[in-house]
Amino acid sequence: MGSAAEAIEVADILEGLPERLHHVTDHAVTRTPDHPALVEDSVTWSYRQLFDNVQQTATALISLGVRPGDRMMIVSENCIALASLLLAASRIDAWAIVVNPRLSPRELDQIRDHSGARRMFFTVGVSPEASNHAARVGATIAKIGPLENIGVSAMNEAAATEPVEANPANQVAVLIYTSGTTGTPKGVMLTHENLLFSAKTTALFRKLDHTDKVYVVLPISHIVGVSLLLMTLMTGGTVRLVSKYDPAALAKAMVEEGITTLNGVPATYQRLLEYKRLAGLPRLDKGALRLIAVAGAPLDLDLKKRVEDELGLSLLNGYGITECSPGISGVRFDAPRQDQAVGRLMPGVEARIVGRDGGIISDGTVGELHVRGRNVMRGYYRAPDLTAKAIDGEGWFNTGDLAHFDGDCLFIVGRTKEMIIRSGFNVYPAEVEAVLSSHDAVVQSAVVGRAAGGNEEVVAFVQLLKGSGVTPSELMTFASQQLTSYKRPSQIIVLDALPATSTGKILKHKLAESLRET
Repeated sequence: MGSAAEAIEVADILEGLPERLHHVTDHAVTRTPDHPALVEDSVTWSYRQLFDNVQQTATALISLGVRPGDRMMIVSENCIALASLLLAASRIDAWAIVVNPRLSPRELDQIRDHSGARRMFFTVGVSPEASNHAARVGATIAKIGPLENIGVSAMNEAAATEPVEANPANQVAVLIYTSGTTGTPKGVMLTHENLLFSAKTTALFRKLDHTDKVYVVLPISHIVGVSLLLMTLMTGGTVRLVSKYDPAALAKAMVEEGITTLNGVPATYQRLLEYKRLAGLPRLDKGALRLIAVAGAPLDLDLKKRVEDELGLSLLNGYGITECSPGISGVRFDAPRQDQAVGRLMPGVEARIVGRDGGIISDGTVGELHVRGRNVMRGYYRAPDLTAKAIDGEGWFNTGDLAHFDGDCLFIVGRTKEMIIRSGFNVYPAEVEAVLSSHDAVVQSAVVGRAAGGNEEVVAFVQLLKGSGVTPSELMTFASQQLTSYKRPSQIIVLDALPATSTGKILKHKLAESLRET
């Protein structure tokens, strides 16, 4: 039986779709100009203020020599100034590169040099890390239109502009640098249509409207943060911008601020439950919260159940990647699931499962997931060879993820490069991680392969609850009861914290490197 969500078609998404990112506010400016658009702690901008301030910011950028087709870097945590600079870049057809200020100087310089950015902007009043980077590059502190305390780098006179495309399907709006599994950054070119199509699709499925207040703690330097900002503004809702995740602050905001929608990675929810336990709270007050969603990492079913029991809401799992703007699939708001499925494909997204021999798999077994649609990136910037490897001549993008379908529902089992082949058997790290993470003492786990005499071993890294005395040997016994012999870890290593990005995504290549160094 079809649901209302299933009735959404590509035509519904394309109807009235804005042509540029900054047009997302047009509807609300006309209908509800005094409604809060952006909230950052004690500061609130209405839709009218946001519209006017973006206009002023765009004028200031032009006066600083930023031209249509230029790349401009915004080194910032989530804040009102970041949102204004991002939309202002769209207004002048510049490419915005939002960069996490917690990157190292080397990583930041790599992005600047590869992109050929015209200028760098730093929100020094919001982020100490951004302030440090600004000082390092000799940025001057200036007022950019209505924005105070913005570090502005010297102008790169050698910067060359890219052609400006009238068609929103071709004009790049945002350049997001991803490190992938190798640690080498690649610039993902996402067009206005890529981003707006994906954002509107998710907004429709989540039934977002002007009454929603969306808690945006996932960084706008990553694709999900960008999408959350756009979809909320597009529907006339309120964006609650949060610079750094603090579970205590989230719990307080749920009680006091009328937050209706929360998006996180599994670690977001794990830390929220850990805060409740350590603070001795009998129960978390969900306030006006009506929707909770998760993506970005494998979802442990034990964590899912604990979150759902605590908040009385279904935790909706989804799947997307930067190169797909990001939405590929999601569990529908009106069709929750109790398993680890990442739901059905978004409208306009096609998918196929490809075997090792390049043949199409249609019997529900695991293979590599390839997708195509309006959400797929234009390509990797200044890397035609990498683009050609990722997207074939028919527009199919190789996600690099291992997946299978059960009917029309998608399941992700791991990364192609992460799959471990032990004694001829395929071991998917996500399955081993799910078992380890179901232990009461384990906060999170990560499993990688280690070369061993022409074979591969399974090695697990775990982070335990503070004060836990459980030993690797006890964890090994626990895992052995639930995993067949070839899937069992050869070694379990306990760490105080697993290396992760600012979104909570575990950096498995660093864990694998640590094994090679020992």
